[in-house]
Amino acid sequence: MYLHDRVAAVSNRVAEVTNGQRLEVLERNRRFLKVQTEKNEIGWIEERAVIDDKTFQAFDHLGVQHRQDPVVASGVVRDDIYLHLTPGRETQRFYLLGEKSKIQLLARASVAKGVPGDGQAQNAMTPQPGQGTKKSWPTPRFQIGGNIGCPWGAAHLPGQPDAGPIMEDWWLVRDDQGRTGWMLSSRMDVDVPDEIATYAEGQRYVGAYVFNKVHDPEAATPNHEIPQYVTVLSPNKAGLPFDFDQVRVFTWSTHHHRYETAFRLHPIQGYLPVRVTPGTNGSAPTFSFLIANSPT
Repeated sequence: MYLHDRVAAVSNRVAEVTNGQRLEVLERNRRFLKVQTEKNEIGWIEERAVIDDKTFQAFDHLGVQHRQDPVVASGVVRDDIYLHLTPGRETQRFYLLGEKSKIQLLARASVAKGVPGDGQAQNAMTPQPGQGTKKSWPTPRFQIGGNIGCPWGAAHLPGQPDAGPIMEDWWLVRDDQGRTGWMLSSRMDVDVPDEIATYAEGQRYVGAYVFNKVHDPEAATPNHEIPQYVTVLSPNKAGLPFDFDQVRVFTWSTHHHRYETAFRLHPIQGYLPVRVTPGTNGSAPTFSFLIANSPT
């Protein structure tokens, strides 16, 4: 972004400024500010491209507040995107993440999609397990359950009650510089190995976690070691009151040299984080998470 020598349709660039750079405001003119950089460069910039010290401190506090939060998944930003102070398209934004930036996912919240330009922060709804029960399993060597369909996101039909506002999912994320903020979930991809990404079966991956590795002499991987995964998936719908509705474990077949489903639990109402405990002294690794109590 550049500073210009005047507010006009035709102007000259006098300096380049970057995201996060401090500026001193010298003058205001409608939608523009006359600013001075630390190098004493002076020029005009659009007011919407600048935040005040109060907002900057709020972003800094957000990072400190969530510095010790557990990472529930990792992901990659699809395109350049700003991080927001709170969930919502019209909320304050500051940090700019570049395309393919690596991020850590900390928490999810859902808000109603606001009317463009209304300037109102939406009330965020965060999935809560409530009176949930912690479930823990050893990594299995067999498959249970089945792919039972659920009528998520059924279409609204004439004569039926309105389904309510359109919801959007936002993630609280942290980049490799420790910068923290909220971003739309649709603008990033969860890190999932390509070898198992094709098994989503119309759902979206919420997380993929390595629980151990196996040795396959024919595998073209470092030391012929192949990671095995426990994954969690959810329907392709925003605003759900849970984080995932399916758990699926992928183990590596040293006979067929491919991933196979060893365990599937579906449908459920599960909540992040998923915790994996490595096996010790010959015991099998385990994974655990919170699940909502059955209505029955």
